[in-house]
Amino acid sequence: MTDLTQLRREYLQGGLRRSDLTPEPMAFFERWMEQAIAAELMDPTAMCVATVDEHSQPWQRIVLLKQYDERGFVFFTNLESRKATHLAQNARVSLHFPWHMLERQVSVTGIAEPLSTTEVLKYFVSRPKDSQIAAWASRQSSRLTARQALETKFAEMKARFAKGEVPLPKFWGGYRVKPQTVEFWQGGEHRLHDRFLYTREDEQWHIERLAP
Repeated sequence: MTDLTQLRREYLQGGLRRSDLTPEPMAFFERWMEQAIAAELMDPTAMCVATVDEHSQPWQRIVLLKQYDERGFVFFTNLESRKATHLAQNARVSLHFPWHMLERQVSVTGIAEPLSTTEVLKYFVSRPKDSQIAAWASRQSSRLTARQALETKFAEMKARFAKGEVPLPKFWGGYRVKPQTVEFWQGGEHRLHDRFLYTREDEQWHIERLAP
């Protein structure tokens, strides 16, 4: 086994102070997201989405954030997928943005609410046609006998929708995660990281500094 104990580095890119923060978290998240994009990070919108199954077993996967505003964080998925099945049973969800190159993390807890068909359709029609077809071809999270089966299904759907627009699948949709807590983490020298936690209470946001 490779010895990992000596792999370490100092976090020196900057600190985070209470005076840097905005009164509510989404405005500060927007600032950090814009900085992540400007820094040309690979996949700055990538976030880990954690759900819990009926046995209280957590599951995680990387999903791309597609929208955000004061209402919350939006992502899209197959409604027959593992994550959607979990959310139908337990809408509590956790999101995590790992912006390693900026020595930053953002962690979110909240409730996932299904998007309206209008919201889903508006995004679906903006996708490249092959991505729309892929949504029809893949029964997300189901077992496959071989990759060839997936490629064959994609070819079938591509032929089916060769002309005209690709309709929105009934089994494809999205969620808005309404945040209850949002934590901003900035790496610090000697592992003295800066952490600030926003907590929603009675529709008001309260801010606390946490020990690293």
